[in-house]
Amino acid sequence: MEKEKVDMGKNLKNIVLSILFVAGDGIEKSFIAEKLAVSNKQLDGVLQELKAQLSGDCGIYLIEYKNKVQLSTNPDYAPFISDVLNPIREKSLTRAALETLAIIAYKQPITKLEIEDIRGVNSDYAVQVLIDQSMIEVVGRKDAVGKPLMFGTTENFLKRFNIKDVNELPDYEELLERIKTIRSEENEEQGDTLFRNVDDLEFNDDLPDFLKGEELTKIEGETPIGDAV
Repeated sequence: MEKEKVDMGKNLKNIVLSILFVAGDGIEKSFIAEKLAVSNKQLDGVLQELKAQLSGDCGIYLIEYKNKVQLSTNPDYAPFISDVLNPIREKSLTRAALETLAIIAYKQPITKLEIEDIRGVNSDYAVQVLIDQSMIEVVGRKDAVGKPLMFGTTENFLKRFNIKDVNELPDYEELLERIKTIRSEENEEQGDTLFRNVDDLEFNDDLPDFLKGEELTKIEGETPIGDAV
């Protein structure tokens, strides 16, 4: 559905729900209203409708805090969510996580935004997977606007890949060239696609030697930067 053909009055609630689903994190209500060119009163109206819709036994809730809105899971179902998701998170690293780990290993300390500039996709989940598996950790904040967190590899990373020191890593420029080659080949085959169909990519052959041999699984829901606009 083209943006100009959307009936804002009829579809505003669904549009807002879609935005919150893709965003994941909380968004300022005033920012949503500004970008959608609707009044704060209109936005508050649809948010109240969504709150009523997403309530009770529903698995998803709409929460508000500090003038932000965000989708959240129903806390009553937390034990079931943990039973299903924790074993998945404890599995071997995913393709996207491996790629993210390689970038962090070479460029540390590095911010999530800098990682995404290199990868071309949102890396929230990949970074979280690596943190959960103690492959990376927060090592400080960058002296820049917003003081973003900077990430680096851990001792567990060195142990897992049998590396005595990060100085043993291969040349970083070689990794960048490999990533560029993958992107170029994929763009030729799939138009403007950028790391969308990871099943079609053989990362095990293109990542540095220290990452080869890892069991690979697909991360669902990684969003190419710009696709959610």
